[in-house]
Order: sequence, then structure tokens, then C-alpha cells
Amino acid sequence: MRLFRTARFLIESGAMNSSQHFPSAAPDFSDPLGLLRACHERIFNHCDTLERLAAHLAESGIDQEAKEAAAQIHKYFSVAGKHHHQDEEQELFPRLARISLKLADLVHQLKREHEKLDALWAELAPLLARPATIEEIDGFGEMARQFSDAQRAHVSRENEELLEMAQHIFGADEIKQIGEKMAERRGLPIRLR
Repeated sequence: MRLFRTARFLIESGAMNSSQHFPSAAPDFSDPLGLLRACHERIFNHCDTLERLAAHLAESGIDQEAKEAAAQIHKYFSVAGKHHHQDEEQELFPRLARISLKLADLVHQLKREHEKLDALWAELAPLLARPATIEEIDGFGEMARQFSDAQRAHVSRENEELLEMAQHIFGADEIKQIGEKMAERRGLPIRLR
């Protein structure tokens, strides 16, 4: 049984809602705030996988399954995670910071959290890129836990505070501009209504 790829794993990790057989379709760039929320869900799922990987390494060592899971986590946070932070820092944060001092303070705090997450990732990424170099399994497990805990706390805060406010503040034109910039960042042509 494959630890990281079974349907049961997908259900347990939240990638699939247990009340349905298939994951729901992700929003597209016409709903950039929905897209950011969907990305947050993927962050939660990849953190779960990272913690399972740490446990798997302690029990079974570096096998093919562990290498595949490490590669998936590394790719996600190195590519999608990087775009995600850019989306927030270049599209949402400046727009929200102009509205009030309270929002400017929230944006400042979230930027600092991004810096902390980036520093944690800088330590973890090389190990995930080459999992055979992981020698200290307990140390890796602790790094995985710290990174996952910090990601979950940050993402929860963004969902509850940042995206909730953005949903009520931004008008249709601003939402369209944000979606277009997000698509452009990924090199995707897009024409929004």
C-alpha cells in the first residue's frame, strides 16, 4: 500500500471531502481570492504530507515512496508557494495597506510571517530536494513540524483576517485586476469578463 498516494490518504489529508468521491474544482483567475483560499488548502495538505514524510522516514528510512513525497512537497513550495507569496505581497498587501492603519499593520505582520516562512523553507528545501542527504531524522522531523505549524497558523490568519476583509473591500474591477496579474505572473494568457 502506498503511504502517500492512496485514496484513503487523500481523504484523511483533506484533499478530498469524505462526503464526496472527487475533489471540487478549484476556482480560476476570475476568482483570485477563491484561488488563494484553494492554495491555502493545498498548503495545509502539503504540510500534512510533510509531517507524514517525517514519520515515514523515522519508521522506514529513505525509500522510493519517501523520495516521491519529498519531491512533491519541494516542487509545491518552491514553485506554487513562491507565486502565492508574490500574489499576496504584490497584489493584495499594497491595496489593503492603503485603506487603513489597522490593515497596514496587519499587512506588515503578514509580511514578517512570510519572511519567517521563507527562512524556515530555506533550511528545509535542500533536504527535500535531496532526501538521501537527510541524516538526522529527528532534526528533520522537528524542522518539518516547525514549518508546518508556522504555515498553518499563517494561512489560518490570512483566511480569517486578510481574505475576509479583501472579499468585502475589493470591487469587481479590482478583483479582475488581481486575477489578471496572478495569471500574468504564471505566464498564462487570460481574458476575464
